[in-house]
Amino acid sequence: MTFLKHEWKMSIKSLLLWSICTGFACFGCILLFGGLKESMEEMADAYAQMGSFSAAFGMDKISVSTMEGFYATEVALIFAIGGAMFSAMTGACMLSKEEEGHTAEFLYTLPVDRRYIAVWKYLSAVLLIAAFDLLVILWELAGFAAAGEMPDGENYLLFHSAQLLMHLEIGSVCFLISACGRKKQTGAALGLAILLYVADLMCRIVPDIEKLKFVTPYYFSNGADIFTGGRVEGSMAGISVMVTAAAFAAAVWVCGRKDYRA
Repeated sequence: MTFLKHEWKMSIKSLLLWSICTGFACFGCILLFGGLKESMEEMADAYAQMGSFSAAFGMDKISVSTMEGFYATEVALIFAIGGAMFSAMTGACMLSKEEEGHTAEFLYTLPVDRRYIAVWKYLSAVLLIAAFDLLVILWELAGFAAAGEMPDGENYLLFHSAQLLMHLEIGSVCFLISACGRKKQTGAALGLAILLYVADLMCRIVPDIEKLKFVTPYYFSNGADIFTGGRVEGSMAGISVMVTAAAFAAAVWVCGRKDYRA
């Protein structure tokens, strides 16, 4: 519990900054819909007929002229990428910062197992990611209240459940990167979050690389798919859970065997 409290004190400013920036962007876009609604009704058909562009952003499945469609294709994207980048950064810094900051020589000489420390640090990362998602959702709900309408509640909850799983997967993979590195790999982690999003776009546009959908967690947590289908594809969510668990287990194992530099 001491490790958990320490990590929260160290990360609270970053959590608030990222959640305010992402949440305010979502809040602003939701409010913006009221002013754009009439023009969106005129452009919705045109957007749906834009071929690969429409398929990439889900505009061929759901109309952007409704609050649900606008949220699923526009606002949900801000939430997904903002959350993925925060999760990647959080995971990538959690372990490697000790060695980079020359505090590992103190931390890992405490009378507790290194793996015990790694587990508590991972739990800290999970709670930070969950807190980020919750704070941004509060911003969104404030936007819906101000706009006077919101998407279907069941699909909205399902979407955010899938998003949390996606963010945890990316955070866990970057936690493993943190365990293997000797310095904070923030740039690589943020690059991974963006690369996985690009992979999602590409596999929706190019049929020959459709199997990339099993690699990128953006695919099963896509807002347009969830709001039109009312479900999350179980096999892909299962893969995400396995990747998350494997990355966590591998990070704990590496942490227990690694030769740390002073």
